[in-house]
This record gives sequence, C-alpha cells and structure tokens, in this order.
Amino acid sequence: MILIVDDKYENLFSLKTLLQLYAYETDTAASGEEALKKILKNEYSVIILDVQMPDMDGYEVAEAISGLNKTRDIPIIFLSAVNIDKRFIAKGYDSGGVDYITKPFDNDLLLLKVRTFYRLSQQRKELKMVEEALRREIDMRKKSQAEVEEINSLLEFKVEERTRDLTQLNKDLENRNAELAQYAYLASHDLQEPLRKIITFIKIIDDKYLAGIPEAKQEITKVITSAERMRNLINALLSYSKLSAVSYFTPVNLNDIIKDALADLELAVKDKQAIIQVTTLPEVEGIAAQMRQLFMNLLSNALKFSKTTIQPQIKIYCEPVDELSLEAAPVKTGRYVRIHCSDNGIGLDESYIDKIFVIFQRLHGRTQYEGTGIGLAIVKKIVEKHNGLIGVKSHEGEGATFTIVLPLKQSNNTN
Repeated sequence: MILIVDDKYENLFSLKTLLQLYAYETDTAASGEEALKKILKNEYSVIILDVQMPDMDGYEVAEAISGLNKTRDIPIIFLSAVNIDKRFIAKGYDSGGVDYITKPFDNDLLLLKVRTFYRLSQQRKELKMVEEALRREIDMRKKSQAEVEEINSLLEFKVEERTRDLTQLNKDLENRNAELAQYAYLASHDLQEPLRKIITFIKIIDDKYLAGIPEAKQEITKVITSAERMRNLINALLSYSKLSAVSYFTPVNLNDIIKDALADLELAVKDKQAIIQVTTLPEVEGIAAQMRQLFMNLLSNALKFSKTTIQPQIKIYCEPVDELSLEAAPVKTGRYVRIHCSDNGIGLDESYIDKIFVIFQRLHGRTQYEGTGIGLAIVKKIVEKHNGLIGVKSHEGEGATFTIVLPLKQSNNTN
C-alpha cells in the first residue's frame, strides 16, 4: 500500500486517482500527525510526502519515520512546488527521503519512480521473510546437530559423486566439440567449395549455350535451384551442428516444405514411379531449413527402401493431439500435431528400431542400399531440437510408418 501525505485535498485526490489507475492500493493523510499515526498502525511500501504542511512539515515527518525501527526502511518520495532550491532538496535526502520531485511533475516519471521504489520495498520485505525463515531453519538445525552432520556427510558424498559425473560429462563434451570442429571445417570447405564451382559452371553453360533453347534452359534452372538449395541446406546443417549456436523458431508452412522436398526428389520419384499422397498439414513454429531436411530424409528413406516388385506408395498425413505423445487420442484442435509418414517398402524388424536412429548405424550393406547412415539420426536430432517426439512402427516386408509429434507453438523463441 502507498501512503500519500498532503494538506491539500485536491493534491490527495489527484495522486490517489493516478495511482489507482495503475492498480496501486493507496491511503491518504492530510497532515504529518495523521500520517505518523497511520504508519504505526499499517504497513506501507512507499510514502509520497508533501514538504510544506502546517504544524509539522514533510522534513520533520520524514525524520520521525526514519527514527523508528519499524518504518525506517520505507522509501519516502518528497513532492514540493515551493522548496525547489538545492539546499531544500539536500535537506530532503538528509531527513530520510530516497527521492525529491518538484511540482509540476510528469505523471509518467512519478509512476516510474513509484514503481521502482515499490518493487524495492517489496523485495526488501521478501528478503526479510527469507531471512526470518533462514533464522528459523538455523535454530532447527542447531537443535538437531547430529542429524545435520549425517545429512552433510551424505551430501558430501553426493557432491563428490556428482562432481565425478560432471567431470566425465565435460570430457565427453570436449570430445564432441572436437568432432564438431572437424565436421564444421568439412562442411564449410570441402563440401561447399565443389558445390560453388558446380553452380558457377552451370550458370556459365546457361548463359553461353542455352539462351536459345527454352526447354533446356528450364531444366538447367531446376538444376541451379536444386544446387542453390543444397548449398543452403549445407549452411543450415552447419549452423545446426554447432550446439552453441542460437536457432530461431519462426512460422513454417509444412505444405510448402514438403513441396520443396518433393521438387528436390523429383527424379527419384519418377525413377521409382512412386505414388505420393500428402494431406494438408498445419503451420508450426520451427526452423524451416531443418524441417525441409527432416522431410527430405524421411521421403528419400521411403524411396530408397521400396520394394522392386510393387509400385512404391508413400502417404504423409496428420492429426491434432493435445499432449506430447505418440499414442494420445486425436482431438479436434490441439497444441501438437502428430505427423505420419508411411510406406509399403521392405520394412524392418522391430528389434532394430532403436538402432536406426543412432548415427552411422546401418541395417543393410552399402552394396544393397546407398547412404551414409546419418539420415534418420539427423531426423531424430531435428525433432528433439523442436521439442518433439519420433517413433516408428514396422514389420519386415510390410513397410514402415514413422510418426512425429511437434508442438504447434514453441515455448521459447530460440533453441
């Protein structure tokens, strides 16, 4: 509560109205004597005190307040339209004030100062409560010293154990950072440099030799676009691989993302004569480049492990759910979206499900199926980075269904 002390009713009314507009609880006193009586009975967080008052001026009231143990810590803000000379302002601080505002004053400035000192007063009260709680805790501990010593001994053991664990984790982190540094160099130089040359020479061919061939120019434009998208993907993957880098979540249209992924996979889809069905997907908060890579990896994985005896069919569909769960019942509107990517490919033995998300793990030899063994590991990392879940259901020879649960809105802007 804020106490306003002024001998003029209009001043009390205007200040009280202003503060109540901003939800401050207020009390008023028309004289120094009335103010002191109220201060002894009630608790106040801030006192706004007029300087010039009959019988007992603001300086005397402030000195009386500062002289009492109960009230000495209450912030006092002086208001004065007459005593605006430096010596009067200095006297205000000497008598116990924390600020001195001259009239006419700016409402916003006064509110800012009231808010600041109000917050400080509340924090001081909370600190006193904490100190009192600590004092009681100390008293209790003194009464049961033997029990405390036993607890301390146990805590020391736990601290040592935890310290060992943290030391090992730090070593593991250093090793991972070293691997990351090597990968960053590979991605930034060894991968981007040849890609840059490919793009450059394709553009030269386009400019010099394809100006009069619209059909070829259209196809070469697709090549350039795909190469540019590959370069962007490498840059995005490089940024993602740096664990210390900040990634910003933005609205991502998943339908556009899948269109881009299918455009990149156009040749593979035609070669396999695959049928791909995609239902309408929602907009989520995410990292667009990583979402594109996620669906690229899932789709290319489904195409790669298709059967040679039947036409590949890939379906991407979704349903809203209200909890982060692979098994939750669908709802009409929910905070999450559960996306399924199913195929009629060769499938896999469910005993290997945990293994497929481990980096560089392969279930088939390189001569059977091409790949690096990193695709699904990256998918899992991207899903986790977006605070989601991923799972898979499959039987050997019966295709596979990958399920991803993503929040529609992220709790933080970054990850």
